[in-house]
Amino acid sequence: MKPRSKRLVLIGTIIVAFSVAVTLVLNAFQENLVFFHTPTEVKERSVPFDRTIRIGGLVEKGTFKREEETTTVMFNVTDGESSIPVSYTGILPDLFREGQGIVAEGKLLTSGLFVASHVFAKHDETYMPPEAAEALKRAEEAKENSETGIDVDSVSKSAVKGE
Repeated sequence: MKPRSKRLVLIGTIIVAFSVAVTLVLNAFQENLVFFHTPTEVKERSVPFDRTIRIGGLVEKGTFKREEETTTVMFNVTDGESSIPVSYTGILPDLFREGQGIVAEGKLLTSGLFVASHVFAKHDETYMPPEAAEALKRAEEAKENSETGIDVDSVSKSAVKGE
C-alpha cells in the first residue's frame, strides 16, 4: 500500500471507532436518564409507562398502609393539588413518615399506581427538591387566592401594565 492509502485507512478506522464510542456513550446516557415529576404533572400530561421516573412531594397524611407480614407499603404522594398512590416493597428510610417530603423512583402503571423501586426521604427540615418546593408553593398560593377571592390573572396583568 502506498503511504497515502495507509493514511486514509487509518483516518477511516479512527472515524469509525470514534463513531462507535459516541453511539455507545449516548445510548448508555439515554438509558440512565431519569426525569423528575410532581403528582400534578403526572396527572396533567402523559408520562411514559415504560420508563423509570421520579416523583416527589409530601406523604399524604392518613394514607400510609403496611401489608401484613410483608415489607410492602402503600401511601399517596401529594404536591398540594394532586396525589398519586405509591406502592413500595422494601425497607423505608428512617426519616420516612406521613407529612414528610420524599422522592420516589420507579414506574407508573397504566392503572395510575406508581410502583417505586427506591424511596428517598429528605435529610433535614428545610430540604426539598426545587421542583417539588415550587409546585407546593404554587398550590398554596392558588389555595390562598381562591379563599380570598383574588383573581391572580387580573392582579398580575395590572402589575405588568403598571396600574
